[in-house]
Amino acid sequence: MRRYLWNILIALDQFGNALAAGSPDETISSRAGKAQAAGRRWGCILCRMLDWFERDHCARSIEADEGEDAALAD
Repeated sequence: MRRYLWNILIALDQFGNALAAGSPDETISSRAGKAQAAGRRWGCILCRMLDWFERDHCARSIEADEGEDAALAD
């Protein structure tokens, strides 16, 4: 049951990213981590907020092989 709930949370995360014109197969944290690494303000702010819950969350969430099919490039 725990794995099922975790999978649902990831699916919701990816859905949220797709709604924000990102890749439907990438999480918001991965997208934010890439934006932070590129120095984008929104990525830096979001990743700092997520650091309250888990240190270096965005950096560890980056999926290098995802994001090319985003509707809106960051």
